[in-house]
Amino acid sequence: MNGVALSRPYGDNVVGPTMTKLLFSFTALCLGASAAFAQSSHPLADILVKHWQTSKEFTLAVIDKMPDDQFSFKAAAPEMGFGEMASHIADANMSYCSSAVGATPPAKGTDFTKTAVVKHVTDSFDFCIGRLQKMDEAGLMKMTGEGRRQSTPFERFWGAFTHTAHHRAQLEVYLRLKNIQPPDYKF
Repeated sequence: MNGVALSRPYGDNVVGPTMTKLLFSFTALCLGASAAFAQSSHPLADILVKHWQTSKEFTLAVIDKMPDDQFSFKAAAPEMGFGEMASHIADANMSYCSSAVGATPPAKGTDFTKTAVVKHVTDSFDFCIGRLQKMDEAGLMKMTGEGRRQSTPFERFWGAFTHTAHHRAQLEVYLRLKNIQPPDYKF
C-alpha cells in the first residue's frame, strides 16, 4: 500500500493473547456444556425439562403475587379473571401435553380460588415435565395427527410452553394494574 508497512503488534498472528484466551475459554465452556448433555441419552428432552421447570417456578411466582381476594379481578369486562386465566394456563398445559403423548387430558379447572389454582397449575406442570422426562429424541420428533393437525410431540410441548408465556405475561399486566410488582423474569 504505497510503500507504507503496516505494523502488527503480534506479528502475523492476527489474534492477540487476549483474544486467544477468550477463544480458549469459550471453547472450553462449549466442550463442558456438550459433555454435560452428552452424558444424557436424551439431550433435547433434558433441555425442554430444564425450561419447563423454570417456567413452572416463574408462573407460580407470578400467581403467588396476587392476593387471594383479588383472584376474580379482570383487566376489562370480556377478559378472564386472574384466577380463571391462571387456571386456563393449566388446562392448556394438560391439553397440549396429553396430545403430545396420546393421553386423554384431565378435567379442566373450575375452582378459581388461589389455593385451587396453585394446585391445578402445579399439577399441570408436573404432568408435562413427567411426560417429557420419559421422552426420547425419536419420540419427540415422531409426526402424529392427521391433515393440518399433524405435528410432533416436540411442537406440542413447545406450543404449551409458548401459550404459558403469553398468558403469564397477561397475568403480570393484571398485577401491575393492581400496583403489584411482578417477580423478576427467569430464564
